[in-house]
Amino acid sequence: MTISSFRSFSLAILVAILVWSSETHNSCNATRSGRHWRKNRSTSTTLSKKKSGNNHHNGGGGKSKSKSSSHKAPPASAPAPPEHDDGGVPAAANTYNVLNFGAKGDGIADDTKAFEGAWAVACKVKGSKIIVPSPYKFLLGPIAFSGPYCQPNIVFQIDGTIIAPSSFKSYGSGLFQWILFTKLVGLTIQGGGTIDGSGSIWWKSTPLDDPLDDELKLIIPINGTTGKKILHSSITDSLGGRMPSIKPTAVRFYGSFDVTVTGITIQNSPQCHLKFDNCMGVSVYNFKVSSPGDSPNTDGIHLQNSKDVLIHTTDLSCGDDCVSIQTGCSNIYIHNVNCGPGHGISIGSLGKDNTKACVSNVTVRDVMMTNTMNGVRIKTWQGGSGSVQGIMFSNIQVSEVQLPIVIDQFYCDKSTCKNQSSAVALSGISYERIRGTYTVKPVHFACSDSMPCTDVNLNGINLKPIQERYHMYDPFCWKTFGELLSPAVPPVECLQIGKPSSSHVQADHDSC
Repeated sequence: MTISSFRSFSLAILVAILVWSSETHNSCNATRSGRHWRKNRSTSTTLSKKKSGNNHHNGGGGKSKSKSSSHKAPPASAPAPPEHDDGGVPAAANTYNVLNFGAKGDGIADDTKAFEGAWAVACKVKGSKIIVPSPYKFLLGPIAFSGPYCQPNIVFQIDGTIIAPSSFKSYGSGLFQWILFTKLVGLTIQGGGTIDGSGSIWWKSTPLDDPLDDELKLIIPINGTTGKKILHSSITDSLGGRMPSIKPTAVRFYGSFDVTVTGITIQNSPQCHLKFDNCMGVSVYNFKVSSPGDSPNTDGIHLQNSKDVLIHTTDLSCGDDCVSIQTGCSNIYIHNVNCGPGHGISIGSLGKDNTKACVSNVTVRDVMMTNTMNGVRIKTWQGGSGSVQGIMFSNIQVSEVQLPIVIDQFYCDKSTCKNQSSAVALSGISYERIRGTYTVKPVHFACSDSMPCTDVNLNGINLKPIQERYHMYDPFCWKTFGELLSPAVPPVECLQIGKPSSSHVQADHDSC
């Protein structure tokens, strides 16, 4: 081989090596992922088209000009929930405005179907939010937002107003609630809006079987008339026919865990405003109830068979108990509450119709009562069983309250009740720093003959009379045993120091 031939051969080999090296380098780059990869433009366009087909929030297509020209909004009546929590889906994808589901928000058209549609979608998405916007008014018939197969941590953002029908037709023969949340986890109702139960049509008439507050028998006006309210026969509403036999609660939670209500106002409920039944982990704060003081049986917050409940920083104005604590409740903490008008904060009534009742570990403190019937009260029926124990009422300020401190084990919400010997056992009840003014009687302890109240302790009681329009009475005690830890004003000399001479022990089946 000549020198020139050798050089030509070497040059050819060098060129071949360079070409091979270049192809190998590009091949390695093809395996990398990242924003700098531009090798196969057709592949990128295809993936973009596939992605837009799975996500209605994407503009669709790979060309930038189609992003604004060809985008079509999803149908307002039934937008689909995002299939994934990530993948570039905007945060607003989990937010569902009821207006986009056909709600009119004019206070006239029935928006129930729109709310049901929003719930059907939000229920499937963890951490979703339903928007009820201001300044709209939404007319809703009876409605249920139900689990148990909904995702957790759904938020109802109520900034507008939700109103109930102004007739009875929607309720048929009667419903226990107007708005029901059932079998949910982590639900939050929040916002600055209002839920209005249109209760005035229900208050116009009090059916003959409507219960009376038994403490009315203790309140005797000076003019000699009784304190019991006048009963009216059922009326016929031209808009809705005869009143149903059951008055609905405005908002009821049933069988739910870790629920929160904050910021909103519930007003003018036909009966209870807010009820928690068989719930665990309840938080209510920055919350308001507003109904007239003469609206019958309109409890503010009603607790039943519920545990681990925190209620604070609330204003409760209603026609019955500001807070009612019923059987099956434990670990209840209530503080910084304004109550009035209303019937105070009550445990009970318990043991009705010979039932067993159990309530324990309740603390009520830092509460202001203004112009209420009762202050803090425990009420049980004759014939019941079970127990109430571990109760603390502390730092309660009362202003012109008729009966600031009440235990009534002879409770009866009708004209007459049968005398019975068994009773719910009451023990471990403490009253400390109950101060202010009363207009009928400062202390009323009426305990069972067969099951006296025990370990009832009073400390820092300072209650002064104000003569208004009622007969006034001294403190009253019957079968009540405990201890005066400091002098009371006025003196509660009727409290029996120590324990009952005979042992009153509930049978095993009566214990809780």
